[in-house]
Amino acid sequence: MTAPRVLIADDQELIRTGFRLILTARGIDVVGEAADGAEAVAAARRLRPDVVLMDIRMPTMNGLDATRRILDDDGGCRVLMLTTFDLDRYVYAALSIGASGFLLKDVTADHLANAVRLVTTGDALLAPSITRRLVQRFAVEDRRDVPAQNEKDLAPLTPREREVLALLGRGLSNTELASALTLSEATVKTHVARIFAKLGLRDRAQAVVLAYETGLVTPGDG
Repeated sequence: MTAPRVLIADDQELIRTGFRLILTARGIDVVGEAADGAEAVAAARRLRPDVVLMDIRMPTMNGLDATRRILDDDGGCRVLMLTTFDLDRYVYAALSIGASGFLLKDVTADHLANAVRLVTTGDALLAPSITRRLVQRFAVEDRRDVPAQNEKDLAPLTPREREVLALLGRGLSNTELASALTLSEATVKTHVARIFAKLGLRDRAQAVVLAYETGLVTPGDG
C-alpha cells in the first residue's frame, strides 16, 4: 500500500515538528506544513495530500473554514481535526461538513500514525465514547434551537436503510451491523454505500452526526 501523503496544519511549530517526526519515522510521507488556515488551503491545493491534520484554532483562517474549502476543492482528501479538548463544538461542526474524525493533541505516536492510515482507506476515525458524547451534546442542542433547519430529508432511504443508519449512529461497525440485522457483511456494505450516495455523505463520521441531527438516534439509545 502506498504511504499516505500528509499535510500538517497547526500554528504551533512544536506540534508540527513533533507530528512530522512521528509520522516520518513510521513510513508516512509528510509533504508539507502550514501555520494557519489560509496556508493550509493553499498548500492543499498545491500538494494534493491524502490527509490533512488540521488544528481548529489558528490565525488568519480557522480550521473549520479551511476544512470546508479543502473538502470543496478535493473530494478525495481526508481531514482529521486536532483539538485540545474533546467536547468541542468546532469539532462537531467539522464532522458535519465532512471531516473524517478528530484527534486530541496529546495522542500517542502509534495512535496518530494508525489514524492517518485508517482514514486513508476511506473509513472514519470514530473513538466511540468521545465521538458519541460530542455528537449527543451538540446535535441535541442544535435540534432544540433550530430543528427544522437542521433536519435533512431521510425520505430517499428505504426502511432497511433507515435501520442501518440508526445503527451507524450508535457506532456499530459493519461486523456488528451484520450480526444485529442477520445479514452478510457484503450486504451491509451495500446498504451503507447506498445511504452515503443518497444522502451525500462522505463517511461514517457524517452518518453519526446526521443520525442524531434528524432524531433518528437520540441520547440514551442503546
